[in-house]
Amino acid sequence: MILFLAGTSDARELAIMLSNAGFKLLTTVVTDNAAIELRKAGLDVYIGRLKSEDFQSVIKEKGFQAVVDASHPFAEEASLNALSAAKVTGVPYIRYERESQLHANEGVTMVESYVEAAEKAFEKKGVILLTTGSKTLQIFTEKLLNQPDIRVIARMLPRKDNMEKCEQLGFPQKDIVAIQGPFTKEFNHALYLQYGVTTMITKESGKVGSVDEKVEAARELGIETIMIKRPKIEYENRFSTFSEVLARVNELLTKETITDGGH
Repeated sequence: MILFLAGTSDARELAIMLSNAGFKLLTTVVTDNAAIELRKAGLDVYIGRLKSEDFQSVIKEKGFQAVVDASHPFAEEASLNALSAAKVTGVPYIRYERESQLHANEGVTMVESYVEAAEKAFEKKGVILLTTGSKTLQIFTEKLLNQPDIRVIARMLPRKDNMEKCEQLGFPQKDIVAIQGPFTKEFNHALYLQYGVTTMITKESGKVGSVDEKVEAARELGIETIMIKRPKIEYENRFSTFSEVLARVNELLTKETITDGGH
């Protein structure tokens, strides 16, 4: 049986592929919405954030024989916790991470952290669009909110907890774009024009994260892009294609032992 860290569209596709190949999985996600899509595909789901100790307990109690980490490239804490738990419990750890697409070209400034991104945006002033989610919103509000010559627009998932966080941080309702992607280049283009965006902040999430569409639309309009690089984590068994993950799982485990008598 495999403990599978999910939460993204490509992770869901990989989980389905492994399941169809005859492997039994328990997928883990943080939100109810992510769980719905996995359950529709007939997969077992655990909802909630797990610390390293939690991962260790689950691995031991359920007898998991491998951990496949297909969490978001920026879900650093979850990956580190899963990697640590796999080492402690002695089970194989396999990392799937969508390919990185660096955009170090004209109009794109690559930075190492959210803090550095906020500092760069502060220097540029103007209308700043955040497409970095709600988790790190406070870093940007502390640096940019209510500053002269700066307006901050935040695009995020339309979830209750996100709206509550915005309210707690004093984020103006008129500057919140609550919507779920993926978004086309044309949609981004229209959004930038609607708010008069001069700087767009995004993450190096990869093609599946629709980064290309955001950057290309910004480039066409002469909008500056600040892109946050991925966390630097020394993964074991890191792969960027589904076929590589399946091959590695097949090497490490047999379907008979994984399925515990049937799938």
